[in-house]
Amino acid sequence: MDLAVTRIEDTLKGYAATVQDFAQLCATAATGAFRRPWYVQETIYHMNRIGVGSIFIVVLTGIFTGMVLTLQGAIQLEPYGAVPYVSKLVSASVVRELGPVLAALMIAGRVGSGIASELATMQVTEQIDALRAEGTDPIKKLITTRLIASLVMVPVLTVITDGIAMVGGYLIAHFSLSIDTFFYWTWAFAALGPMDLVYGLLKPLVFGFIVCMVGCYAGITTSGGTVGVGHSTTHAMVTSSILILVSDFFLTKLFIYWGW
Repeated sequence: MDLAVTRIEDTLKGYAATVQDFAQLCATAATGAFRRPWYVQETIYHMNRIGVGSIFIVVLTGIFTGMVLTLQGAIQLEPYGAVPYVSKLVSASVVRELGPVLAALMIAGRVGSGIASELATMQVTEQIDALRAEGTDPIKKLITTRLIASLVMVPVLTVITDGIAMVGGYLIAHFSLSIDTFFYWTWAFAALGPMDLVYGLLKPLVFGFIVCMVGCYAGITTSGGTVGVGHSTTHAMVTSSILILVSDFFLTKLFIYWGW
């Protein structure tokens, strides 16, 4: 009994230490954005990798999400004779929930795991220690630059996902459901208010922060050689995906509480 209690206590202490180290890393990386040097070239490089490199996957995600949502929405609205208003359902659902969440999950799978793999490789090959020996702050150079790039590009990719999803919904609505083009887009934009747009852009900021920092933390805490690199990559993707879904729930509850 005492051994079991001791193990539980050690496990809880380990989780608490992990949360503490992660919070400290987040604070250090965030404050590094306001201190020199700026590493502008590295930041632009990561913006290109995160943003441009992810366009194809978010476009595919968006267009098929919009198509499926339109088909399913039309089935649900048909008994009420409201099929022509399916664009309201598509635009509101995509901008408020599906667009930010699906884009973030796709980015977590592609970008988050990539960040973890890169930093894990640098960690096990002692490249990060070499940066410290040269007098360079590895957190600012390797993590802060990626964090800034993620905070800028994830909202941009989310906007692309939202727009493409609405286009995908239009293709089904017009060519399959025979809904007029003007009618579709008029009601699609009528369903969105200013706070919906703010609401749809605040979430990607949080999701981008989660994807980047979870990947960075998993990478720089890697140990165990090449086996550890693979473990960190998988751990980063799974953890960031779970945190995205959990944070989405609490953000939604918070926005509802504020009356948004």
